[in-house]
Amino acid sequence: MGDTPDRSANAGTGGPRVTTSHARSAGAALSVDVPVTPVDRAPNGAGGRGGDNGIGDGLGGGGALPRRRAFGAERIFQGFTVAAGTMVLVIIVAIAIFLIAKAVPALNANTANFFTFEGWFPNESSPRFGIGALAFGTVLTSILALLLAVPVALGIALYLSHYAPRRVGTALGFLIDLLAAVPSVVFGLWGRDFFYGPVRDLSVWLNKYFSWIPIFGGDGPFGKSILLGSLVLAIMVLPIITSLSREVFRQTPTANEEAALALGATKWEMIRTAVLPYGRPGVIGATMLGLGRALGETIALAMTLGIVSNISFNIIENGGNTVAANIANAFGEANDVGRGALIASGLVLFSITLIVNITARAIIYRRREFTESAA
Repeated sequence: MGDTPDRSANAGTGGPRVTTSHARSAGAALSVDVPVTPVDRAPNGAGGRGGDNGIGDGLGGGGALPRRRAFGAERIFQGFTVAAGTMVLVIIVAIAIFLIAKAVPALNANTANFFTFEGWFPNESSPRFGIGALAFGTVLTSILALLLAVPVALGIALYLSHYAPRRVGTALGFLIDLLAAVPSVVFGLWGRDFFYGPVRDLSVWLNKYFSWIPIFGGDGPFGKSILLGSLVLAIMVLPIITSLSREVFRQTPTANEEAALALGATKWEMIRTAVLPYGRPGVIGATMLGLGRALGETIALAMTLGIVSNISFNIIENGGNTVAANIANAFGEANDVGRGALIASGLVLFSITLIVNITARAIIYRRREFTESAA
């Protein structure tokens, strides 16, 4: 066998030149002549950047990133969001300073203990007023409203999220949310003019058969009582608790629900073991937000309570008063000391509401999964 003749591509075609020989040892590399076309490089600056785009044009790359603009759109938006968040804190601090500044003169003129005295007589020559009965009535009506509203709200939320057909759930959810748009004065007028009669009859029946229970005792009259105010308040906070609880229940992982059903659980057992434990922080947070809403309600309670400043656990007799309702009823006839006393009571209400909302936020953020889904 002779040598294999050389095979070369036509030079005009620009192909490579390939040469092989049987004389080479086995495994020897082929000799390939590949023409290399030089690449034009833009002159690099001191930072290694070529061209106007700020990125090197050579094969090596590695050009530096463009400098961030000092006053770009991102910086402007970041500054705007920081200013908005800071403004909220500034407003809260400004409100607190205003309340304290206006309340101090009245507190200095008060001749009674502000925290334990039950009466409210700030317009007398010797002012006497206290926050005890008002704070007690505020907390009592709010807690009773939550006891009435939370079970109903959870039942509605579970039905809308796990039992109702999609169309029915969407329509009913819209109607429930619509209750939140009804003004407080409408609820107050409805409670005073329409709901008053049924509640009075219910109070008489409770007093007749259950008067041995202290909260249903007394000799009357009945009607404009803590019970009436709490029922109206429960209807007002119902949309808040229902909407938030419904969204929390919908965030339950599908894998958890399907795993419970695969193990043979019924629909209720699946809800009890998978849905409710997962949504517990959210339900607690919704309840606390509803409590904050109930604590600050004004006009509806001013129309439905008997406006009696005393500490009593009786919920069916005429009476009851709250901080917000007392401010609405007494502000028009108050003198300088009286207005300062009302502002002092508003400071207490402001503190209670702030604590409730902070507690609600802390409970919600305890669970990272819920906060991420709510965001």
